[in-house]
Amino acid sequence: MNIERRIVLRTLAQFAIALPLGRGRSLAADGVEIQPLLAQARRLIEAMRYLGEPFADAEVAALTSAADSGSEPAILVALDRLLSGRTLADIRINPEGRISVARGGAEARLVEQGWRAFLVKVRNEAGVTGRLLVESPQARPVYRPATGNAMAPPSVRPADIVDRWLALEMYDEKPMEPQLSGLELEYRIVALYSRDRGRREAQLGAMVGTGSEDIGFRNRVAVMFQVDPSHDVTLRVQDEHGRPAIASLIVEDHVGRVYPARAKRLAPDFFFQKQVYRGDGETVRLPAGQYTFTCGRGPEYLSEKRRVDVPVGGPASPVEFRLTRWIDPASRGWYSGDHHLHAAGCSHYESPTEGVRPEDMMRHVLGEALSVGAVLNWGPGYYHQRQYFNAKDNPLSTASTLMRYDLEVSGFPSSHCGHLVLLRLRDQDYPDTRQIEDWPSWDLPILTWAKSQGAIAGFAHSGWGLEVKSRELPNYEMPPFDGIGANEYIVDVTHDAVDFISAMDTPYLHELNIWYHTLNCGFRARLSGETDFPCITDERVGGGRSYVHVSGPLTYDAWCDGLRSGRPRHTNGPCAARRTRRRR
Repeated sequence: MNIERRIVLRTLAQFAIALPLGRGRSLAADGVEIQPLLAQARRLIEAMRYLGEPFADAEVAALTSAADSGSEPAILVALDRLLSGRTLADIRINPEGRISVARGGAEARLVEQGWRAFLVKVRNEAGVTGRLLVESPQARPVYRPATGNAMAPPSVRPADIVDRWLALEMYDEKPMEPQLSGLELEYRIVALYSRDRGRREAQLGAMVGTGSEDIGFRNRVAVMFQVDPSHDVTLRVQDEHGRPAIASLIVEDHVGRVYPARAKRLAPDFFFQKQVYRGDGETVRLPAGQYTFTCGRGPEYLSEKRRVDVPVGGPASPVEFRLTRWIDPASRGWYSGDHHLHAAGCSHYESPTEGVRPEDMMRHVLGEALSVGAVLNWGPGYYHQRQYFNAKDNPLSTASTLMRYDLEVSGFPSSHCGHLVLLRLRDQDYPDTRQIEDWPSWDLPILTWAKSQGAIAGFAHSGWGLEVKSRELPNYEMPPFDGIGANEYIVDVTHDAVDFISAMDTPYLHELNIWYHTLNCGFRARLSGETDFPCITDERVGGGRSYVHVSGPLTYDAWCDGLRSGRPRHTNGPCAARRTRRRR
């Protein structure tokens, strides 16, 4: 390090230490490299926002401004201000690989029966690259990296039950990395859950493999937590007719934290969404405080935002929402549907090869006011999810909301030709196959087989692989045909084997270009809106949807027939739906 830089950093260190930045050493005092620390900070900002615990906009803006200035002292000060207030523990790994732990500057505040996320600062003088674990005797069982097993004592005493009030877990999912980088300074995220309320002490320690604890109990620090009591807040949710309904609900506190905490949600609450879905008489658990509730139900309804105060003793009366429509297509025979939903794989679950149950998916379909939701079994969850296929409406379906399990040919030998959506199947097993690998390696025989049993068939996420640079429609550039979209469509449509190509979830120029060319040749495959939830998007089901006109009562067969032979309308939100209404 040159003399000038040492002088600057020493001066900055003295200045930064004098600032009210919380406990622990300042970043300037650590002599860190700027570029990797900035890259870490950006990942932390993204991860904490994802976990529903975002940094303040002003703090992020200050860091962005400092980074744009290129001034290392300004960047270090902005980083220190941003990160120190969230740092629960300061961990040092000395040159011999021994760990000691000190208290950080974050306020030790938890929520009863809820999760909170904190940062831990790691000064890695040994350059180790193992997996860091934060542990506590109050959070048994403790994970032991040497064995990979959870170690619990052979018997549990009453005193143990009282003392084990805490659960904690490192957040190592993307955009974070599972192991330490070996840099001299980095930050990790730890999530803590409290079973109790009131004041609770926990000893927090850390380890990177066995034998890393420092001597003299310096690898643990005692932290006194204030655990805010939480209460079940009852909701009354009714549709425009005053009937009980399920709706989307986003709950945020005054600093933007999302509830229930996203870090450890269990289905039907999905950790990758801000919203949860609640019905009339159901609850959401919140500590005392002030919140913003945003309630909605898909693009046909107006969303309502309301401030809710939860007193210390809990609310005396339910929070009521009366949903309001701005349009009711179903009253005119136009029924919305999303033909591309998944209950396993992609963003979904800790066990993506298993996924979630029909009850969980139905809640989301109802909460977004879809008339038809097609849940497609596919490669990652095929062997587990196929148990829910029964060639008819799922028993959870209602007269106004239908859910059915069908098939996407994705992760199969033919996937390079484009993924297929097969709706209204009577049999989901291709003849003479016992496993996915036995299926045909191109699409036409699969499409022909599906249509022979009365199914309707088309291509999923059509634009992937059909990218062109031109902005004209149609244009004559040759697409690469190298993705997972409608690659084989241009051949299969000539065999009268394709009923639709999918739209709304890939760039519309790529979707429409090939479709326009086949329309100009006299082929009349339809266009159908889809979401590909939660793969292309995990925000919500029904993000892309089709409105199909059905004469008479709604049935899955009638909706599929209307999609194939009618003139469906497509939308990916209220504005698009309004444009569709004006065109009619």
